[in-house]
Amino acid sequence: MATEKLFSIAGTATKNGVTKTRFANDMVARVKILTKAGCTNINLVELPKPMTKLAALQFLQEQGQTGDAGYAITSKLAEKVKEAKRGEVKVAVKPPKTKQAHAVAEKA
Repeated sequence: MATEKLFSIAGTATKNGVTKTRFANDMVARVKILTKAGCTNINLVELPKPMTKLAALQFLQEQGQTGDAGYAITSKLAEKVKEAKRGEVKVAVKPPKTKQAHAVAEKA
């Protein structure tokens, strides 16, 4: 089973009017990459400890981001929660059919 990658930096950045969530482990390198790519309104924060994307999004939402950044965080968080639920395995156990139950079913 694969483990989820951990990040120490998370936040948002806007490119061409679209605000998206961003994750990284090196603040300086990530800011340089985003700036070079033409992003504006770069708002990255250092997380208190390395976190998965889901945990980092929950942390960012607790920080009270507003506007486009808050919307981007809420949208991505909803997507990640849905993914996490999809990954859960639900097991339903049906009692085994016995010969007696099978015989009763055939007579009916």
